[in-house]
Amino acid sequence: MEGKIRAYGWSTDTVSQAELFAGGPHCTAVQHELNVLQDAPDMLTACAVCDLASINRGPLAKGLLTGKFTAHSQMPENDMRSQNLPWLEHFVDGRPNPKSLAKLDAIREILRSDGRTLAQGALAWIWARSDRTIPIPGFKTVAQVEENAGAMAFGPLKPDQMAEIEKLLGRE
Repeated sequence: MEGKIRAYGWSTDTVSQAELFAGGPHCTAVQHELNVLQDAPDMLTACAVCDLASINRGPLAKGLLTGKFTAHSQMPENDMRSQNLPWLEHFVDGRPNPKSLAKLDAIREILRSDGRTLAQGALAWIWARSDRTIPIPGFKTVAQVEENAGAMAFGPLKPDQMAEIEKLLGRE
């Protein structure tokens, strides 16, 4: 072994697999789904116990948490959100899932608090969830990159805001 790999990670949403993988030398991170509509408390606990970074895929729920989609939005046929894939729970038949839209409506004002955009609030929720989280939001434009990066100026949501979100989403 030449020691050329300093650290590695793995992408999984299965806690037991992440824990097994974390037992290898130099494993430092697990990438998994995490957003305000799809919490992953067991995975976050595993990351803490195994001393892993939590790299978060889907932090904006495939764009749903940006607020740009309504019940009338229809994804183009060439958009993956038009496919009925089991891991695309926030989109059904190329449209935003009404249940996901209702949850977003319930927490919208909290996410937008303190002058944040919805996307910035969604990222702030992730940062408040654990000090190990590293969201990797998607983007298509420079403006989206700037908006995502701008979330850092606000920092994480406050504990009372987090508690209110849990209550509104029925997860308390």
